[in-house]
Amino acid sequence: MTYAETLDYLYSQLPVFQRTGAAAYKPGLATTEQLAAAMGHPERQFRSVHVAGTNGKGSSSNLLAAVLQAAGYKVGLYTSPHLREFTERIKVNGQDLPPAYLVAWVARWRPVFEPLRPSFFEMCVVLAFTYFAEEKVDVAIVEVGLGGRLDSTNIITPLVSLITNISLDHQNLLGDTLPLIAAEKAGIIKPGVPAVISQSQPEVRAVFEQKAAAEHAPLLFADQHYRVGQPVPPAPDQDTQLLTVTHDDGGPGLEALELGLAGDYQRLNLPGVLATLAELRRQGY
Repeated sequence: MTYAETLDYLYSQLPVFQRTGAAAYKPGLATTEQLAAAMGHPERQFRSVHVAGTNGKGSSSNLLAAVLQAAGYKVGLYTSPHLREFTERIKVNGQDLPPAYLVAWVARWRPVFEPLRPSFFEMCVVLAFTYFAEEKVDVAIVEVGLGGRLDSTNIITPLVSLITNISLDHQNLLGDTLPLIAAEKAGIIKPGVPAVISQSQPEVRAVFEQKAAAEHAPLLFADQHYRVGQPVPPAPDQDTQLLTVTHDDGGPGLEALELGLAGDYQRLNLPGVLATLAELRRQGY
């Protein structure tokens, strides 16, 4: 198949599920696990950070990947949806998935797909994991597609689980209250794996505390440790913003931290990113 035909297969040759949005959502991990098993469990062949949340998970994932790459690591990044090209969803050190890899991968594994009839999202996730394993990344940042507990990405056991802001979204699938939605996001918290929560929202704090306790997972509410000041207005010819970060535990702060992502809401993402990086450093990164 050509690249265009391969994309058409991914988007169109899924007889039961619609192509995009909530209608394409297929909860449960069984098919993803079967696909991964058929491919030799690529998700077990690289280390990862798992990122969930309603808002900020994409920005947080990109920030984590950028910092780790700048520190010299080979970094995989899986996010969704894409803006222009499908291959933007899967990157290694900032470079998109090569179209030729996608064509070869689908051709190789199509006999496995036919009896399992995986959803578009399940195929994308296992594609990313296979690519990261073959590229031998040092760490991959894996963004949840929808929810967390039953999302296809949740077959990994990460080094750290990061959960960003929680608000009402996909209520027909995840629940119609903040605690119900938070419980779905908290489903990425794994036994013994440190969990970082970007914001300690009173409505959902107990949900994360109870899940972490049940999994014996260390839990940190990042905004209780990292305080981000108001941004310094950038120069007219600059798109970056300068931020000051103080550490409530007496650790070193950050003066004039240059953030390449615009928007005041990035201040809400930053504590979770910094806490996740601190945990990775504690683990030897």
